[in-house]
Amino acid sequence: MKPLGNQVEHYWLVQRMAKAVGTDLAAAYEDGRIGDADWAAMVGRCRNCQVTCACKDWLTEAELEGTQRDATVAGCENALVLPKI
Repeated sequence: MKPLGNQVEHYWLVQRMAKAVGTDLAAAYEDGRIGDADWAAMVGRCRNCQVTCACKDWLTEAELEGTQRDATVAGCENALVLPKI
């Protein structure tokens, strides 16, 4: 079992991934679609993810292209959650 990743780093990875797939987590939080436990769960799943290196590369590519993606990087632990928010 690998150690969990840095909490702050993975908080920002979740934010970046959400933006890349067109999910506004701040708005979802403000209007009550997600709460503190949801945030914590997303960051926790990200911290435990096995594709963090591929994720960072994928996010950098998406951000450089300036395009919104239809889905997260393959293997993303939040792949089923982010598009539904």
